[in-house]
Amino acid sequence: MDAPVPGAIVGSHIPQESSRGCPVHQLREQLRHAGLRPTRQRISLGWLLFAKGDRHVTAEMLYEEATRARVPVSLATVYNTLHQFTEAGLLRELAVDGSKTYFDTNVSDHHHFFVEGEDDLFDIPNSGLSVEKLPEVPDGMEVARVDVIVRLRRKP
Repeated sequence: MDAPVPGAIVGSHIPQESSRGCPVHQLREQLRHAGLRPTRQRISLGWLLFAKGDRHVTAEMLYEEATRARVPVSLATVYNTLHQFTEAGLLRELAVDGSKTYFDTNVSDHHHFFVEGEDDLFDIPNSGLSVEKLPEVPDGMEVARVDVIVRLRRKP
């Protein structure tokens, strides 16, 4: 079994803030700035999400990490928190299949490779793709972003 994630809630204790430069303090400020109240569950899930750098997770993956770290949350709370973080601009939601949604901690404009059968999603390097000749958008609309997911499979 994995050891608890440093700074995650273990039992009912929130990590202590030792200074203004503390990652937990920064996460609290980031949540407040995004218009979200920094609840224990948001802090704990945010720590699990953002402490490991840029990554792609599903709600189920984050729920498993939270369980291993002894963070007391339900799968429904994980889904709700991921959607709240996405609406606040802290995450980017990527619908890969009709039934599979990933959440990306890197919210910058970039595209992805998806390895079919392995459910592995990873970034395409910025220099690797350009999108040209987008269709004309209807009146009163503008392009918010373009998501390109290149599907890969292993050669036989």
